Amino acid sequence: MVDLSPVQEFYKDKTVFITGASGFMGKVLLEKLLYSCHSLKEVIIICRPKRGKAPESRLEEMFKLPIFQRIRDERPEMLKKVTIYQGDVTYDLLGLSGDSLKHVVDNTNIVFHMAATLKLEGNLRDAIDMNLLGTQRALNVAKQMKQLEAFVHLSTAFCNCDQEVMYEKVYEFPHKPEDLMRLAEWMDVKTLDAITPDLLKPHPNTYTYSKRLAEILVRDHYETMPVIIARPSIVSPSAYEPVPGWVDNLNGPTGLMVGAGKGVIRSMLIDTRHKSEVIPVDYAINGLCVIPYQFVTQQQRPVDVPVYNITCADHRKMQWGEVIEMSKKIGYQYPMEAGLWYPDGCITTNKFHHNINVLLFHWLPAYVIDFMLFILGQKRFMIRVQNRISVGLEVLQFFTMRAWFFKSDAYSSLWDMMNATDRKNFNMDMDPEETIPMYIESCVQGGRQYLMKESPDSLPRARRQLMLMYILDRACKVIIVGFLGYWTFGLLSRLVGV
Repeated sequence: MVDLSPVQEFYKDKTVFITGASGFMGKVLLEKLLYSCHSLKEVIIICRPKRGKAPESRLEEMFKLPIFQRIRDERPEMLKKVTIYQGDVTYDLLGLSGDSLKHVVDNTNIVFHMAATLKLEGNLRDAIDMNLLGTQRALNVAKQMKQLEAFVHLSTAFCNCDQEVMYEKVYEFPHKPEDLMRLAEWMDVKTLDAITPDLLKPHPNTYTYSKRLAEILVRDHYETMPVIIARPSIVSPSAYEPVPGWVDNLNGPTGLMVGAGKGVIRSMLIDTRHKSEVIPVDYAINGLCVIPYQFVTQQQRPVDVPVYNITCADHRKMQWGEVIEMSKKIGYQYPMEAGLWYPDGCITTNKFHHNINVLLFHWLPAYVIDFMLFILGQKRFMIRVQNRISVGLEVLQFFTMRAWFFKSDAYSSLWDMMNATDRKNFNMDMDPEETIPMYIESCVQGGRQYLMKESPDSLPRARRQLMLMYILDRACKVIIVGFLGYWTFGLLSRLVGV
């Protein structure tokens, strides 16, 4: 008989239902529950078919990923505890019906609602359908659950961007979730897009706006349902679990790191004085796992809906400038293969300077490369890539050009309440032995290995390529500066009559 820690004991014989299990955080949550909460009864996930693949096929492929390696090695029987149903948060009752719906509502104890569209630049109709109506549909299914103990709604720490300091509470907003859901139903997309800028204020994008309304919707169910709101900040690659540096998407700083490392992103608007707001995915997921335990086992039910700002401790936050310099240095030690140019981009707070850089070093090379590909009869792609980068950078600059202040007392309390065994199993230690440079190194290596699929064996070749790019970069700069100097000297000479 294996001794279980308090958190593990809480999950014993319980059934967990997850939406969004195929996403970045969803995969890590699924793996963590199977590995550390091995006494649970079942994990039910929903998934829609994608690119002609049935949900069952997608699950089989997911289990082959490196993050499930330790389960395959140590606890392969846990994979049989996962039940997958075809479902989608854009359908009523999440697309469940008949036996699948009955199984979910009869057995589920804990819900993690993580499904959302993360497209910051997405249109309002899609954001409302996924993030707001999707939450409403998940709540409607949860209302039918006979043994529900906790419904954890995943939000974002940035959804209240009009507040100077963001506390762990739900903030009021003039717009009502129900009104926006009705509006999205009857208004055509063209008209909705036209009024979106006015609706969003003060929010920079449809993602934070729809997430804020979803929080209000969840809060309004607190009287009759055990709902909880969790707000992670920018989620970065894993620090320790399931493997250091794990990441599977280009969102946030990871995309910037890869884009800059490949020499594609040459200029960024970042105020280097502000603190970086990132949280490793395993720290966020460990917090999510412990939240239902704290909620259910506390002696008195809180008066207001519990809210957790899952953010890094203040003393662990570094200025963006320090993070960027450290990332550059480590990036040169672990360069990426076949970059477009030497990774030596410009960081500025001056929009005019940034726009000039973008014109000269983003758009001009993109058009030149696509023109050469056209001449050679090859498929053009650089202008399309730069369009995506341009939209992404424009959206991200709202977050990198201002300071953010979060209060995370509830999240900190999770660590304080755990015993030594649970602290080992669900690590959220803000004073670890590992240093920040060690973490950034694992992020850079994770970006190479898991996103770019570049083996560590390719490092010697990548370093040679980096050296050639450096020589080419410096040679071009010398030629350009020399030409400008010569042209300026000639112009001045003619002006003074020499």
